[in-house]
Amino acid sequence: MKANRNSPVFSWLLLLLLSHLCLRINVQSTEMPSVQFKAVNLGGWLVTEGWITPSLFDRIYNSDLLDGTQVQFMSTAWGKYLCAEKGGASTIAANSSKASDWETFKLWRVSDDQFQFRVFNKQFIGLDGGGGPGSPIVAVATMPGESETFQIIRNPGNPNRVHIKALSNEMFLQAKSEDIVTADFGGEPGWEDSSKAVFVMNFFGNSLQGEYQVTNGYGTGRAAQVMQDHWNTFIVEDDFAFIAKSGLNAVRIPVGWWTATNPTPAPFVAGSLDVLDRAFSWAENYGLKVILDLHAPPYSQNRGDHSGTRDGTIEFGSTQETIDKTVEVIELFSARYASSESLAAVGLINEPSAPAVSLDVLARYYEAGYAAVRRHSPTAYVIMSNRLHSTTPTELLPLANGRSRTVIDVHYYNLLSSGFNNWTVQQNIDYIYQTRASELNTLTSASGPLSFVGEWVAELNVTNAGPEDYKRFARAQLEVYGRASFGWAYWTLKNVNPHWSLRWMIENGYITI
Repeated sequence: MKANRNSPVFSWLLLLLLSHLCLRINVQSTEMPSVQFKAVNLGGWLVTEGWITPSLFDRIYNSDLLDGTQVQFMSTAWGKYLCAEKGGASTIAANSSKASDWETFKLWRVSDDQFQFRVFNKQFIGLDGGGGPGSPIVAVATMPGESETFQIIRNPGNPNRVHIKALSNEMFLQAKSEDIVTADFGGEPGWEDSSKAVFVMNFFGNSLQGEYQVTNGYGTGRAAQVMQDHWNTFIVEDDFAFIAKSGLNAVRIPVGWWTATNPTPAPFVAGSLDVLDRAFSWAENYGLKVILDLHAPPYSQNRGDHSGTRDGTIEFGSTQETIDKTVEVIELFSARYASSESLAAVGLINEPSAPAVSLDVLARYYEAGYAAVRRHSPTAYVIMSNRLHSTTPTELLPLANGRSRTVIDVHYYNLLSSGFNNWTVQQNIDYIYQTRASELNTLTSASGPLSFVGEWVAELNVTNAGPEDYKRFARAQLEVYGRASFGWAYWTLKNVNPHWSLRWMIENGYITI
């Protein structure tokens, strides 16, 4: 019998079918968690950040000369800076009156006092043609070797006054003229200004203090014990008990790619995977969920300490290999923890930086990373982080829509850009209720991916702000970020800076969950 399209029965059947389809689309898109996550980040634990735990670097010799440190060298004889002509792929001169990009070199640390110098265009300073007498210093090597390795010898009375000795010929770098720099000064150069082998070493920008810096700074042998001691004491089982009794129900754990890799690649040291296993066990013991977040992929996605970078160069997405290697890491973590009752979500990558990481690159990675998680878990949420510095907070919505259990992660700080300078406490609070709330609302819909404020903190860039100011600021964020459909995570549980430490904030009455 053919249905009459004008009959009430047909209309009812059509409505039922459409309702069923809408329900299926809604379930597939949102699949809300049974409980909104109120989490804390365990930052500075398995991925080192020196500003969180500065004492971790205390026993490193030449701790101001770690990997990625940017230095400039001024010849005392000429009063000019060493310069990589054309930014690289050419000679080194001593002819710059002012120091800028071409005069700035990134250190690759080889030992306590031996280094390689990376120039603006990513080549390394070395001895031309094997370094015979009078051979110029050039920046042409794309990967450094012995000819590109130098010893920095510091003046005991003035450590920024240095000699630079070439490892390959045991002779000192000298600026023979403003246009010619060689490594053929024999004997003792002395420390007089007139010596052509004396340079003043200036530091540029902020130094990196991440996992690469701490492990390579100590050297693999010493680093193994230092890191094991840190892992065993910085976060302990009692912290998980505290988290649970404080009203939180989850932890977000930043991890690095080396944790999932066996054998662990130097200079990173083995052991963090066992610690991560322990964290999952503690989470199960105290009824907590784990949000596993890849903070440091094999190739840096931003210039931060937490990206595992050696020198601040962003390489994630530069080739397909960088994407494939990162997917492999997600696959390893997903396979290992998919059966854990505590696993709630996998964050595919933390804070990729725009425009260095393009939206097209990120979309290709997120699609492959999502598939890697799904090969092992149909239930774990997959978190896609918004790009740092992107002006379009909704740019990931088309990618995440239609995929099961997807979450978009945003990070909200009121102090990491100059835009918040000179604001009052009330202006900061108003910004939370107005701008942050509005942006979060655009990301939170009934049929799209879930929203997650994966990092926030009750710290203010306000002079003389008092305890009540911090309490009001924290309450405003708890109220607004509580509207995120997936939840939020405070940065971080422990920190030498008290307002960044949720444990300190709770114990001292600033925050109540």
